[in-house]
Amino acid sequence: MLLIVGLGNPGEKYKGNRHNIGFMAVDAIADFHGFGPEKSKFQGALREGFIDTPNGRIKTAILKPMTFMNESGRAVQKCAQFYKIPLDKIVVFHDELDIDAGKFRVKTGGGIAGHNGLRSIRQNMGADFVRARMGIGHPGDKDKVHSHVLSDFAKADADWVNALNDACARAADLLAMGDNNKYQTRVNHLAPAPTSKPRRN
Repeated sequence: MLLIVGLGNPGEKYKGNRHNIGFMAVDAIADFHGFGPEKSKFQGALREGFIDTPNGRIKTAILKPMTFMNESGRAVQKCAQFYKIPLDKIVVFHDELDIDAGKFRVKTGGGIAGHNGLRSIRQNMGADFVRARMGIGHPGDKDKVHSHVLSDFAKADADWVNALNDACARAADLLAMGDNNKYQTRVNHLAPAPTSKPRRN
């Protein structure tokens, strides 16, 4: 079984924030693959379903912690313990300041680059989970980071944000099979970052 986690803050006021792109991505995955309705469980919003792959259907839980970002690990830990899901089967989608806007990277373990959601998960569970890092770009001044992540995407960003979330959903069979490098490549192919040159199919 796979656990896909999206990081963000609950509530309408945060819905369009850059910090909430993890929520947006996992909603897209759940919708695209026909997951069941959202249920309140494990201090989060949980949807369950299957992702069809060439190797068969992979049972998957999708969780959005509703604890606010800096307590995300509590919800993830409760869900993982209930389903007995090991760390290497937990994928966390989150915003990433250190990657250009629209670029996508996948890695296992590593540092947290000051991300409070990742810090909470690491404190509760350890570091060796899979991170799906969704680039939002850096404002260029560390004093502006807080307002940057907690402000909404600009209207001009809508095309690449929607394309990236859609690509994360469409390629999710590769993620479910554990082909993380192929997943990263496929997502970036389907949704080239606005700073990238368009790719031909």
